[in-house]
Amino acid sequence: MAPVSVHSADGDFGRLRAEFQLPDSFGPDVLAEAEASVGETPAFSAEREDATGLPLVTVDPPGAKDLDQALMIARRRDGFRVHYAIADVAGFVRPGGAVDREARRRGQTLYLPDGNVPLHPPVLAEDAASLLPGEVRPAVLWTIDLDSGAEHVKSRVRRAWVRSTGQYDYEGVRAALETGTAHPSVAALPVLGVLRRQLAVSRGAVEPQLPEQAIAGDPGNGWMLGMRARNDVEAWNAEISLLTGMTAASVMIEAGVGVLRTLPEPDEESVNWLRRSAHALGITWPEGAGVSELLAGLDPGLPESMALYTCTTRLLRGAGYTAFEGEPPPSTGHAGIGAPYSHVTAPIRRLVDRFAAEICLAVSAGTPVPGWVRDALSELPVVMSASDTLAARVERACIDQVGAWMLTGLVGGTFEAVVLRAEEARAEILVENPPVMGRCSGVNLPEGERIVVRLSAVDVEKRKVSFERA
Repeated sequence: MAPVSVHSADGDFGRLRAEFQLPDSFGPDVLAEAEASVGETPAFSAEREDATGLPLVTVDPPGAKDLDQALMIARRRDGFRVHYAIADVAGFVRPGGAVDREARRRGQTLYLPDGNVPLHPPVLAEDAASLLPGEVRPAVLWTIDLDSGAEHVKSRVRRAWVRSTGQYDYEGVRAALETGTAHPSVAALPVLGVLRRQLAVSRGAVEPQLPEQAIAGDPGNGWMLGMRARNDVEAWNAEISLLTGMTAASVMIEAGVGVLRTLPEPDEESVNWLRRSAHALGITWPEGAGVSELLAGLDPGLPESMALYTCTTRLLRGAGYTAFEGEPPPSTGHAGIGAPYSHVTAPIRRLVDRFAAEICLAVSAGTPVPGWVRDALSELPVVMSASDTLAARVERACIDQVGAWMLTGLVGGTFEAVVLRAEEARAEILVENPPVMGRCSGVNLPEGERIVVRLSAVDVEKRKVSFERA
């Protein structure tokens, strides 16, 4: 069956925005303060290093305007040097001011198909603070030296002026790498990215490789669901961000002050349950291999692999934010990464990154952590956890809404589906065309296998679709 697009006038997300009470604008005080800050010299200008000579580039999804990171990777005789510039939002946001207060209410940028709900006003997020190509911008600049095996050797962080020399997207970089025409600043990304991915497996990072459901289209032509697997460039680029976040976490833990993104290690019972699931799916678990090694060896295109990836999400529960001042907490790690980790690389889109960066800058400079940062430490975990929950709910609701729109009028039709996780009388399934997640009724549904299902009901208002085994 060919994918079905939506051309209905009702195919917009206004009702969903109202349901979640999402703001549709910024208050006049916030906009006025943001505009005024753009007209002033950014804060901390006197202490910034001139790093505009570094040929940094950005690598983001196509059409992105809120550019948080710019990078340059250089090969060295004994390894690699990574320059990673992060947008310095603190240069424009006055602590305790109207923009700061609104950002603390929002927590992070929310992404919807018909437009974002940004953390900061567009004059900052998409212009003055964004690392747009050819523009001199204030940044937090990390320089991280790695050995020939891509292990961390040393690092430093400081404020700087930077200028991106090019804006690229993942697919464009991939094509350029294949033809040998990639920008010199990303030419070493494949080698470094593969080495960092190998280190992630050796650390025990638990990373299910489930493809993402993604929404494409526009209000005039309708919306479409598709499946999007990360290409290699996106995965390698993410490793640079993770490297920086792990480096920042080490700085904070050593200094005894910080805010970490944490996820507890899976308990033995959960791992044993996953072993039984793998056995039931016909997946061989190599002797002595950990969860990370098992997942790294699976073929993401196989239905049994998709089912086990779904099962693995049970091991990744309890994510949160841990703030501390003094003795670090007993558990500082992130099981999905296999190391302590902090968010510092997306301050345009995520609140906590601005505060975490200030801690690292102060520690590295040997100066006290600013009082406005210390005062916010107890608040940040609460704000960020709430905004993470809202972001996940909004994303899921958008996907479910488009799925319901696409299947309207097709009740009674049959579809091929993969059984992801089965219970006694129903299962979670992924319909392959169109790619819709749903629940299917039926007993003894075989996990990790393809079956034929019949669409039994669609409720557009509740964003629910139901299937039964055909």
